[in-house]
Amino acid sequence: MIPDTMKAVQLTGHGGLDKLVYREDVPVPEPATGEVLIQVSACGMNNTDVWVREGAYGSDTDPTAVSTWRRGRSTLEFPRIQGTDIVGKIVAVGDEVPKSRIGKRVIVDFSIYNRPEGDDSLADIDYIGHGRDGGYAEYTVVPSANAYTVDTDMTDAELATFSCAYLTGEHMLDRARLASGERVLVTGASGGVGSAILQLARARGAIPYAVTSPEKAEALKDIGAEATIARGEGDLVKKVEEATGGQAIDVVADLVAGPMFNDLLRILKIEGRYTTAGAIGGPVVELDLRTMYLKQQELHGSSQGTRTAFRRLLRYIEEGKIRSLLDRTYKLSDFHEAQTAFMSKSFIGKLVVVPDSQWDEVGAPHAKSE
Repeated sequence: MIPDTMKAVQLTGHGGLDKLVYREDVPVPEPATGEVLIQVSACGMNNTDVWVREGAYGSDTDPTAVSTWRRGRSTLEFPRIQGTDIVGKIVAVGDEVPKSRIGKRVIVDFSIYNRPEGDDSLADIDYIGHGRDGGYAEYTVVPSANAYTVDTDMTDAELATFSCAYLTGEHMLDRARLASGERVLVTGASGGVGSAILQLARARGAIPYAVTSPEKAEALKDIGAEATIARGEGDLVKKVEEATGGQAIDVVADLVAGPMFNDLLRILKIEGRYTTAGAIGGPVVELDLRTMYLKQQELHGSSQGTRTAFRRLLRYIEEGKIRSLLDRTYKLSDFHEAQTAFMSKSFIGKLVVVPDSQWDEVGAPHAKSE
């Protein structure tokens, strides 16, 4: 039986953790035409959750302005249930959706494309957890086309590590046209997107190098990094040259920016490609345009990804080309603790939130004692 109300975490406004409210009386949504109702078993955490809560996206004219994702055309309404990386079971369907979908385990493509099938433009992109309610809840409704079955032995919690980070990373590499045999330098390599890129680069036959802290170096080599470069210790340009044995860097996949931005362009080869989907080290950078134009470089902004890229990710999962990097799970009722741990960046890979009602089966096997 599907209940009338559910437990969920609602974002009630821009601000601190106090704006995230755990409630036990949120109405269970009903699927409209073309939609499915999912009983959520696991939902991964992402930087976007934090930045949207903080209103940290700035504006075109004021980088300090309180603004959400989709500058100037926001679809965010309060209260909003965030959470993009949804895994669960379909328990009801709307009109025009086959009833045979009921009972299927699914992973959700979180993107709201606002474009017809076959059109890979992301000009009108939005996402579940921003433009509509997401997965930090016991139930959520999504378009049936966004709910994919996938043939894998991974647990639900493991499967909830992929959607946002890996789709973002894959689109970054698509934008930069990373090819087999090329070398890519990855900043923020221990985070969700960065660690995903290490694996996704290997899946393409490319050679990734990771900029990270020394204590995470061996773990990132195990994930796929050819070598690691210590962040903030000495001359970054020289250290990368030493790590590659003097071989050129074809692509920089940057998630940090900040003070290292110009060094990254210096590292990048002539006719190299720079791609970014984040700036955790500082979004406002100094750019010497001469470096860019004299070296004939390309700079690519990237956010989310296409349907084509998401389906490629599912194939990688099924073929075992990428693996889940699940650090630990948290109960939905412990959401403040979970997001605090997420913001600490003291882990590699992903943190996943599990509804309390699913904890014993889904969450507990992947939990860690502090």
